[in-house]
Amino acid sequence: DHRDLHSFPTRRSSDLENYGTYGVLYNWPAAMNGSVSTDANPSGVQGICPSGWHLPSDEEWKQMEMAIGMSQSEADVTGYRGTNEGTKLKAKSGWFNDNGTDDFGFSGLPGGYRNDAGDFDRIASYGHWWSSTERSTGYAWSRILFTNRRDVDRGYYFEERGYSVRCVRN
Repeated sequence: DHRDLHSFPTRRSSDLENYGTYGVLYNWPAAMNGSVSTDANPSGVQGICPSGWHLPSDEEWKQMEMAIGMSQSEADVTGYRGTNEGTKLKAKSGWFNDNGTDDFGFSGLPGGYRNDAGDFDRIASYGHWWSSTERSTGYAWSRILFTNRRDVDRGYYFEERGYSVRCVRN
């Protein structure tokens, strides 16, 4: 059942190194930790986050993106959007070919993801974070920062995949 809770354990020594650098990848049900989808702002979903923190909703992600320069109409679009907001969110080092400026302390790292086959993919070039908002059964909204791109992707992806989470202080 793809709704089972999974954080993805490491299998090789290189996986342990990636875990130490980029953190744990979670499927969406594990990130939500039994909570139901919401697009509230703030989400109110603690999910996998520690006490006093929550998993941001799609609306919270858009609020942050607008605060750093994206327009409302850009924030509402699916796909890559904005101008240089992705660069502003990327860490100053750790990216394969395109480090960021980290202008707002987000320090986004390219932890890659765990794909449908269970393999780790695109480490050092791709950072992907869940939201607390399900778009439709089996698919939840998330954000992507990608090397060699200055913008931010807003998309909905298969909940079984393993992505990073970013917790927000309540």
